[in-house]
Amino acid sequence: MSEENERASDEHADDEREDGEAVVAAVEAVAERIEAERDHLTDLDSAIGDADHGGNMARGWAKAADAARDLEDPNPETVAKTVGKTLMSEVGGASGPLFGGSLVFAGAELADGVTAETAVAFAETYLEKVEDRGDARIGDGTMVDALTPAVHTFKKSVEVDDLDPLEALAKAVDAAERGVAFTVPIRARKGRASYLGWRSVGHQDPGATSTLFLLEEVLEVAADRLDAEVPETDASSPTIPDDTEAEDAEADEAGSDDATPEGAE
Repeated sequence: MSEENERASDEHADDEREDGEAVVAAVEAVAERIEAERDHLTDLDSAIGDADHGGNMARGWAKAADAARDLEDPNPETVAKTVGKTLMSEVGGASGPLFGGSLVFAGAELADGVTAETAVAFAETYLEKVEDRGDARIGDGTMVDALTPAVHTFKKSVEVDDLDPLEALAKAVDAAERGVAFTVPIRARKGRASYLGWRSVGHQDPGATSTLFLLEEVLEVAADRLDAEVPETDASSPTIPDDTEAEDAEADEAGSDDATPEGAE
């Protein structure tokens, strides 16, 4: 191996190690937050479920943080898959497969480290697996109502609006917060809450809530790692034109279509 290639390989290994340490830090932060919110999540689940979401999630994430810390040479993919498998084995009910199983699949998207592109791929795969495993979509009153707007906002912020990843993540968190609020006035159609029928209206979904907590902690860790402040932003897009701009654009396009091409006469 040439000296240049060896140096590039060492730099890649350093980046991978730093990314892995960042993911471990995020897992530890999530575990601490879920433990702090254990009673709140239990109260939410008591109203529409079997009151075990707080305890199950706190126990599972604590075990996941331990497993992540025990990895000798953590990289993002390995950490994600280790955490996912731990959640699957430690979190009871539907939350284990939803949070953990989806994480195992999505972790493969981080094989080349954590970049804006791999983060988008990770988020999309995670959402796809959650939807498949829970057979839930927007409006069913589940964690999907928080996760879907968060993932869509993050993807658009990165790929269309060309925002830096931290601001894109902040917008995703705002979108998730709105999604959590959306679960309150609608009737749950999936999960244990769906058994209540119209009595589920007026209750915030605990799975959507814990999803928001997870995203908030990831954002905080990302900001800390980048030595930056968490951006104050919302989920709105800077690429959406107002009505006047849209009308002017349409008029310009129509005018260009009607014009006689030069040299056609």
